[in-house]
Amino acid sequence: MSKKVLLQTDYKDLKLFKRGKVRDIYEVDDNYLIISSDRISAFDVIMNEGIPYKGQILTEISKFWFEFSEKMIDNHLISTDVNEFPEEVKKYSDDLTGRTMLVKKAELIPLECIVRGFISGSGWKDYQKSGSICGINLPAGMVESEKISEPIFTPSTKADIGDHDENISENKAIDLVGKEVYDTLMEKSLDIYKAAYEYALEKGIIIADTKMEFGFFNGKIILIDELLTPDSSRFWRHDKYEKGRSQESFDKQYVRDYLLSIKFNKEPPAPELPEEVITNTSKKYKEALDKLTGE
Repeated sequence: MSKKVLLQTDYKDLKLFKRGKVRDIYEVDDNYLIISSDRISAFDVIMNEGIPYKGQILTEISKFWFEFSEKMIDNHLISTDVNEFPEEVKKYSDDLTGRTMLVKKAELIPLECIVRGFISGSGWKDYQKSGSICGINLPAGMVESEKISEPIFTPSTKADIGDHDENISENKAIDLVGKEVYDTLMEKSLDIYKAAYEYALEKGIIIADTKMEFGFFNGKIILIDELLTPDSSRFWRHDKYEKGRSQESFDKQYVRDYLLSIKFNKEPPAPELPEEVITNTSKKYKEALDKLTGE
């Protein structure tokens, strides 16, 4: 892996489709080129500093899970090998190697598909207020980080950069995408989460929750975006897990915890991240990759 930190790409001869919190997406022929930068966001605010190796690790983990889940549902991945990319892209191989996916150009379904197996994050806050998460009632007396008896599907809206995703009810989600599509998204999201949870647990990682995205390609619903990465999921250490408190994790919760400790107001501009936070976050991402894939 290259330690060079890539914060942003700017390829004038390629057509930029979208720049997200972490990924730069270009249109290349009939496909998309998704470049995972080393940017990191927390509370929907992009930090100024990059995390070494992050983009490469996210790409490798997504590739692993796309291959893991392809028997359950098709996905958008074509290749992560720069040598198999279109000719006009290969000249940027120094930047792109290891951090780029060539994918099918799917039509995005505008729903963040969130599966929660444990009560944490915004779900914990919702539960404390109402005893429920996204309208799903949970037993009284649960504590932070407690396992939910059966994973729950709690969709949210997709927000633009700088805005916050909004947890929504099942009825509102159905209004957005239709009952048939909603049922398919829920079924596939839960199936993938359950299979991935069992696999990761054997590797010493608890996947507490995760976020997936889907799209239409040739009339079929397929998995898109990233999959089960430390950016889109909460990865906890199984050997250190104890309900009733926040958990030691392999994901960007480490950055969130630092920002909370300095009372960051969760609005731009982002504060400076200390070198220790950057280095330790990079190590946590790398450890997640090593545990899951053995690579």
